[in-house]
Amino acid sequence: MATRKKTAAAPAKVTKAATLRTKDVAGLQAEIKDLQKAHFGLRMQKATQQLSNTSTLRVTRRDIARAKTILAQKQQETQAAK
Repeated sequence: MATRKKTAAAPAKVTKAATLRTKDVAGLQAEIKDLQKAHFGLRMQKATQQLSNTSTLRVTRRDIARAKTILAQKQQETQAAK
């Protein structure tokens, strides 16, 4: 029976809503793109059974949702101001 080498995954970094609110629309879009790339990488690690901490998938998915929500709020504010 072959033993699988355990790789330590980086701890999940939770993006706080307050730090996201300080960013502008372009910054939020860049943040969402980065989070989506990270989430894709985690999904690939899970598919190849290299991901030891599967809770990071949940954290990144929620960070993406948090950033998208704040982006939608900012876009709504700019349209309401016009």
